[in-house]
This record gives sequence, structure tokens and C-alpha cells, in this order.
Amino acid sequence: MKTVLNALLFCLIMLPATLLGQSTAKGIVTDKANAMPMPGVNVIIKGTSRGTITDFDGKYSLELSQGEILVFSYVGYTTQEIEFTGQASIDVVIEEDSALLDEVILIGYGSVQKEDVTGAVDLLKAEDFNQGPLVSAQQLISGKIAGVSVTSGSGAPGDGQNILIRGNGSLSLSSSPLIILDGIPLDNGGVGGSRNPLNVISPNDIESMTVLKDASATAIYGSRAANGVIIITSKKGKDTDFRFSGTSSTTIHTAIDRVDILNANQFREIVTTHPNSDATTIGLLGNSNTNWQDEIYQTAFGQDHSFSALGNAFGVPMRASLSHSDHDGTLIGDNFQRTTASLNFSPKLFDDHLKLDISARGNYTENTFANRDAIGSANTFDPTQAIYDSNSLYGGYFAWSDSANGGAQPLLAGTNPLALLNLKDDSSEVRRYILNLKADYKLHFFPDITATVSTGIDESNSNGRTLVSELMPTSDPIWNGSRSTYSNTSTNKLFDAYLTYKKSLNEIHNITAVAGYSYQSFENDNFSYDSEAEEIGTDFEFIDKNKAVLLSYFGRFNYDYDGKYLLTATLRADASSKLNPDDRWGYFPSVAFAWNITNEDFLDSKNINNLKLRLGYGQVGNTNGLGDYKFLTRYTGSQSSANYQFGNSFYQTYRPEPFNKDLRWEVGNTFNIGLDYSLFNQRVFGAVNVYKKQTKDLIAFASVDPLTNFGSAIEQNIGDMENKGIEFELNLVPVRTEDWEWSIGYNIAINDNEITKLPFEESVGGISGGNGNNVQIQREGEAPYSYYVFQQVYDTSGNPIEGAFVDRNGDNVINDEDKYIYKDPYADIIMGLNTNVSFKKWDLAVVTRANIGNYAYNDVSASNSYLDGVVPSTNNYLSNIHSSYLENGFVSQSNENTFLSSHYIEEASFFKIDNITLGYTLDNAIKDVSLRIYGSVQNVATITDYEGLDPEITGGIDSNFYPRPRSFVFGVNVDF
Repeated sequence: MKTVLNALLFCLIMLPATLLGQSTAKGIVTDKANAMPMPGVNVIIKGTSRGTITDFDGKYSLELSQGEILVFSYVGYTTQEIEFTGQASIDVVIEEDSALLDEVILIGYGSVQKEDVTGAVDLLKAEDFNQGPLVSAQQLISGKIAGVSVTSGSGAPGDGQNILIRGNGSLSLSSSPLIILDGIPLDNGGVGGSRNPLNVISPNDIESMTVLKDASATAIYGSRAANGVIIITSKKGKDTDFRFSGTSSTTIHTAIDRVDILNANQFREIVTTHPNSDATTIGLLGNSNTNWQDEIYQTAFGQDHSFSALGNAFGVPMRASLSHSDHDGTLIGDNFQRTTASLNFSPKLFDDHLKLDISARGNYTENTFANRDAIGSANTFDPTQAIYDSNSLYGGYFAWSDSANGGAQPLLAGTNPLALLNLKDDSSEVRRYILNLKADYKLHFFPDITATVSTGIDESNSNGRTLVSELMPTSDPIWNGSRSTYSNTSTNKLFDAYLTYKKSLNEIHNITAVAGYSYQSFENDNFSYDSEAEEIGTDFEFIDKNKAVLLSYFGRFNYDYDGKYLLTATLRADASSKLNPDDRWGYFPSVAFAWNITNEDFLDSKNINNLKLRLGYGQVGNTNGLGDYKFLTRYTGSQSSANYQFGNSFYQTYRPEPFNKDLRWEVGNTFNIGLDYSLFNQRVFGAVNVYKKQTKDLIAFASVDPLTNFGSAIEQNIGDMENKGIEFELNLVPVRTEDWEWSIGYNIAINDNEITKLPFEESVGGISGGNGNNVQIQREGEAPYSYYVFQQVYDTSGNPIEGAFVDRNGDNVINDEDKYIYKDPYADIIMGLNTNVSFKKWDLAVVTRANIGNYAYNDVSASNSYLDGVVPSTNNYLSNIHSSYLENGFVSQSNENTFLSSHYIEEASFFKIDNITLGYTLDNAIKDVSLRIYGSVQNVATITDYEGLDPEITGGIDSNFYPRPRSFVFGVNVDF
């Protein structure tokens, strides 16, 4: 007790002294660039949680003791520390962090500071990427960049993504952008058995992704950059002490969508009341209530693990990583496993005159492909039947039987969906490695010039096989199973050499010039085998070898006058082996001008941090997706069953293939005007772009006059197309305090795509209904892949009248002359909205997207919503139909026009919540160990009026789509 009293007495005595020892520090924080007050600057006493922020006038006031240190910090500015020694006033001037001012953006064969960019370029760093269960690199930027659309091909794990930059760029050729990984342009085609060529790199290994959108930025890459460029930079070694990072996550994938078909009770009622039903037909009904879609889909699990180390090893910066992903698909039997490893060394030699970047990356993928035929079968198979039948000859699976066909399955009958999944084995292994060496040598005798050599190899090889059990239900009475195998090798070799000259005169005139040479070759070696072909005596082995070469010269000139006026001019000459010698060379120039208005003396505003006007024009070519040797006469040998008999001997004959010796480049001419802005101490920033692209000499597959070639149609340069649009990006930081930060990113792009010249119409867009029907057309004056259909007639209640269409030409006959253009699959407007909120150790990220003006053809409903599809005329099996029959009452499939009705073209505009991620960080969970725990939901919700499974369908034809799952992930990131 006495001790406690003495302690209290001591505290009472020392309290006044302590109070007297504290003082008030006051002052103003200003921006060095413009001497304006800085509101919102954090002022913290080092080593404590005591602090304040500056007010609107940049002023602060804080109680502290002598010897304590004040820390002044603000996002984007350098941090300052000042010891308090009793000063009456401490005024502080802070300046923007030079590392941010000098932020480097990669462009073709070099880099520039962010403030010196003259083209339409977007940079996303690792901290800007989408979060969640992301297996493919393309998913990192979905919804983040104006004018960039990323659509997954299906809900299968690791599946490919369709990327469009500023709309559709071609008719017959690829519209995908060029993807460059650490300086190596990748072949987007991949090899057989590969789900996605970009599975070669783990998203955890990516440092940044730069998107070049307009021709003034992409023309340096020439013919490969017709549809934009995405530059992927992987994480590299650093000259620091070793740091380690590990990530681990577990994902649950759930199938959330189902096609709306008749249930068992509805099906029984329709069969028993069907006009073609009799006792035999009704006797075909089973006693079960089977939801076949529930049977083929599952709750699937996935896991991702990665480990990386970076630092200085024996004086050389290096980084090594290893990652593994294993995901089951929601379709039973689907599995994707990937293991990637990378190693990077970045040494500097000869007093830093020689810089080397040596990288090796390997990837091994094992794929098990579920039989997607089960998706369509689950929509049509009789829901009254049980999955299994003990009397079945097909491995115990229920199957229809036709006594007239030897007990085999009726010719057009559906196959048990579970049998399709479990009696077919489709698997592959894909191995891929990328090796590259880049050497930058600043000449000792002329340090203004840097010589660069970059060489690399990207090789993929795969082996796959498809085995179908002899127990699979089939209409072949002597079916004994099948086996097909394949092996593919793809080799991409690159050699670049160029010189870079940089010179500054009087710190006003800054010149950078680049000139170089590039060689890239693509070689493919493919082999396949088919046991069924061997069994019937036709050619059962297929061998295909081909090679394409791209030879290029390029140059770029940059001029910077006093940081105010920027000029960039480029020229690339490409020669492609895919084109005939007379038209092989293409020349692609560009020029861009930028005005840094911020650096002008007349602009003196504390609220404008950056204002830059950009103008650009350029040309790019395209042969991406064009086959090899199309300009040469090629010969194909006849099958062994079609050899020519001469006497008692049989000889293989050769027939010429169609060719076009006049094939030449598609050439796109693009004009872009843009404005970059940053306001209110970088609390508001973004860009606006207006563009127009005119593509000449479009390559399309079109008919030729009879007897003028060795076929009825060939690829020809016959069209022109125009893309024009507006893009707007806005980033806001409404709140930025010591504990809170809230940022919002919004982008919107409006695009109009039109074929401006096409002498021959081209019918495209094959559908399931009818015989060889196409629902889309390429026509002059219309958008590519526009729907070409009959105009449906509706009754007074708004229901479609079967077989009734508008006689648009008034000739009292409904035929192809009455078809009309009705909508197209591409959105007029695409938007992205994301927000990030952090509070102390908590962080929340939400990513959303929207498409407006896109339409889809509901092929699932169109091909299977007719009463006569339930009870076929053979009367020996039953089929389920789409529930839209209950609304439209359509009876017959005999009218082919019905499949081409405008009724099945549905508006597919949507708003999607792609991802919600919540995380918590422990900076010192263990000494020097940072731990982040997070949970995430992917594919949270879709708001749409579209009645099919998913409104986001690549190409616009919704036919038995593999639904995208909703995924829940729990993960841990550790840094130490």
C-alpha cells in the first residue's frame, strides 16, 4: 500500500513538469512546384500513433516534446522528417517523388517517362490489377481500361480470353492484340491441347501490363499491332537483401446458372397429350425425376500456391519463382493443373555500361477436358429417365434402344449426359519454355549511344489423346470404341538488334532516336492419328509442317522541347512470308505530337497538376490469322480410298488448292486526339481519347467466278471498315487521411464499327437449328457480324406467331428477300467501375463492368423449343425441349425460317459485379513478417434482361455455353 501511495505522489509531482515539457509545433506545408498550401498532408510523431493532418490552407498544429521527430508524408510526394527542438514554427516544403515523376512506361523498343508519352497508352501495375481467383493473365485488366474488352471463352478453369481493343478489327483475320512478354512477341495460337497461350505465366509473376491503343503508339510493331499491343513485364531481381513472398489460396467454384427447360412433370404432361403419342410412346416415359443439369455440374475446388525470392545473389540481382494451380471445373471431369517456374538475373558490368537481363520461364500444364457435348445433351435428354439401368449394355447407363438397328441407339436420339462425361477421356500435357537474353551496352567511346541485342525462343509442345469407351451409347451397332492422338510442336524464334541515341542540348532540346532490325520465325510441326479412320481404310495419320517468317526494319525519333512540346515519329518496314513477293513488304509510319500545357508559364494554377494534349496518326498492317502459302498453288493428296486405278495398280492423285497470288496487307489508318489530366494534387486524374480507324483492303473469304480458280471461294482483299469512338477515364481519391483512403476508377468507351466497302456479302454465324443455317452477315454499310433475320410478327398479347414474318418487300412471298439487318453482337458502350477502400489494416476492393447495346442470338431456345421435337416421327425415343415453348407454343421445326426469326435476337446488355475482395494485413505478425489474409467472391452478380445463361457471349451466338461459375476464395499472402 505504501508503495502505491509513493508512486501516486511521484506522478502528481512529475505531472506539471511533463506538461511544461510539451510544446506546440505549428507551421504550413507547401508544394515546392507551385508554392501552394498542401491540404491533407499527414503529420505524425515518429514511433507513435499521435498526429494530425494539414487543413485546407496547409496549416497544422500538434502537441509534442523536444527531441521527438515530426514525419510529413503525402501520397506521391517524398517523406520528410524534422526533429523538434523547440522551434516556434516549422514550415515544410515537400516535392513530388522523383520516382513517380520519372515513372517509366514501356513502348516499342524502349521506354519513356510517363509525362513524355505521346500516344494513347495505359499502364496498370501489380497493385492496380483485379484480385480474386484469377488463373489467366488477361483477367487482371478486365474492366480496368477504357476501350479494352476481356471476355472469357467459357466457365472452364484456365480457359482462354477474348480481348478486343477498340472493337472488332477484321473480318476473316484475328482481331486479338499483339501480346509481348518481356520483349518476346507471343504466338497467340498456342498448340493442340492448350486452353490458353497466356497460361505460360502466373499472374503472381507479373509486374505491370501496358496497353498501347492507337497507331501512333503501336506502329513501331508494324503488321502485328493492327489490333493494339499489350506489353507484359514480369517481376525482376533487385539489388537488395533477399526478400521472400508466398501466397496460398483455396477456391470453391459453384455452378449458378441453368438452362430453362421442362421439368419431369411438365415433360410427362406434354408427352401424354402430344398429338403423335400413342400407348407405345407413353410407354417410353420413365418413373424418375432427373434434373440432368444438376447431375453434370458439381461444386468444384481449386487451389493456388506460389513462392518467390528476390535479392542480390553474389552481386547479381535475381528473382526466382515457383507456382502451382489445380482447379476442377464445375462440369464433371474438367480439371486444369499448371506448374510454372521462372528465373531472372539482371547483372551490370563494366561500370554499369553493360546491362544484361537473362530470363528463363517454364510451364507444364495437365488438362483433362470434360465432354462438353454433355451440356447440350442435358438440355434435351428425357428428364423422366434414371441415370442408370441395370439391364443396359452400355456400362450400366440408361440408353435408348432401337431393335431395327441391332439394339443400338436410334440414329438421332440423345445420349445419356453422364455416359458422355464418364465414358470419354480427353486429356493433354503441354510443355512450354521461354528463354530470352537482352543486352544493353552504353558505348564507352560514345556514351550517348546504347546498343541493344535481344534474342529469345518460345517453344511449346503438347501430347494429347481422346479415348471413347466401347460402352458409349451410339447408333453404330458394331461400335468398339475409338482412339485419337496428336502431338504438336510450335517454335517461335526472335532476334532484335537496335541502337538508341539520346542527347540533351542546353537542357532544352532533348533528342532520342532508335533504329533497328528484327527477325522472327514461327515453325509448327503437327501430327495426329485416328483409329476410326484406320478401321474403315481411309487416311488415319495427318502430318503438317509449316514455317512463317517476319523480317523487319524500324526506326523512331523523339524530340522534346523544354518539356513543353513533344514529337514522336516512327517507321517500320515488314516483310511477311505469308504474302507474295511483289506485295510482301509493307511500310507503316506514324507521327504524334503532345503539348504539355502544364509546363507553360501562362498556366499557373494550384489545382492543375498535369494537362497534356496529344495528337497522333499512324498506319498498321495485319496478316494475323492468315494461313501460310495462300499465294502459292498447293496440292493435296487423295485419300487411300479414292486412289486412281490404272491397270491393276492404284495411284494416289493430287488436287490443287485454291490460291490468290494477289493477297496483300490489310492496312489500318488511325487518327487519335487525347487529353491527359491531373487535378487537385492528383486527387482527380485520367484521360480522354477520340479516335477514328479506317482499315483498307480487308481480307475476307469470298466467292470467285466459276472456272477461274481451284475452288468456289478464296481469301481476297475486297473490303474496308471504319471504327470510331470516344474513351473517357476518371480516377478519384475522395478521401485520403492517416487511417482512411478511398479511390474510385471509372472508364467508359463508345465505339461504332461499320463495314464501309464490301462488294460481296458473306454469310457467317452458323447455328444449330435447321440445315447449314447462318444467322449473321457481313454487308457494306453495316456492323460486322450483324444479325440477318426475318422480322417476327406478334399477336395482340405480344406473343410470336409461328411462321408469321413481315413481308418487307411487299411481294406476298416470304423468302430471303424479306430478311433484314437487326442488331449486332458488339456493345455500343462498355464501362468499368471499380473502387478501393482502406481503413487502417483493412482493405476492400469492388470491380464492376457494364455493356450496353450488345445483342445475342439465343441458339439454345431457337433450336429446341418446338413441340414436334418431343416425339420424333420414328417414335422410339423422347427429347426434352426448352421451356420457352410454354410461351410461344411453336409446334413444327419444318419451317426453316423460324430458326432465323428476330424473336431469338435478344438484348444482352448487362451490369456485372465481377469481384469483391476483403483483406486484413498484419504488418508484424511475426518479426519482419507481413501477413495478409483475404476473402474474395468472383462473378458475384449479373443484372440483365437476357433470358439465356449469360449475356456475355463471344461472337453473339449462345449455343450450349459452359456457364461461368461463382467462385469463393480464401487466401493468405506472406512477405518476409
